Amino acid sequence: MSYVRTFLPWIVFAVFPSTQRQWGALAGLVAAIAVTVQQRRAGAGLDALIIEIGSAVFFAVLTGIAFADPHSPVHGYSAALSSATLALIAGVSLLVGKPFTSGIAKRSTPREAWGLRPFIRANTVITGAWTTAFAVTAVALAALAHAGQGHSAAATLVQAAGFVLPMLFTVRHVAAVQAKTGAR
Repeated sequence: MSYVRTFLPWIVFAVFPSTQRQWGALAGLVAAIAVTVQQRRAGAGLDALIIEIGSAVFFAVLTGIAFADPHSPVHGYSAALSSATLALIAGVSLLVGKPFTSGIAKRSTPREAWGLRPFIRANTVITGAWTTAFAVTAVALAALAHAGQGHSAAATLVQAAGFVLPMLFTVRHVAAVQAKTGAR
């Protein structure tokens, strides 16, 4: 459930039709802020909110563009830019040694496991999978947008796969690591 909450702003944004892009961007921004505030009040650390904070920044910029220039060419590529932004956030979290999934995993993992090699390795692998999925999704969506299909059923399927596949990988990888380490 943590991943659904983490990506809620992106889901909210995705459900708005392209003709309502300004409101979709604003709704994504409101959702990102609401999730971040709710999670901070619940005691989540900033390391657990890397995607949420990055999402808020992205949607603030996109909202500004959407309302300032409703005919900006950015709009046709907004789905690709969304995935590229997520790939950038996730990739940078890997580069700085703070995989974004670690903060999420810490919510359901005992503190004594946080510094252990299996926990660190699992989160590096999982964040790598999410980063790859976001990057591949961004490229596919950019190609679809360039072909005039940026808001097509194919684009919707690509976006959905860009979240569902790494989520399924995460569940399976965590189960495999837990089975291997004997963790609950």
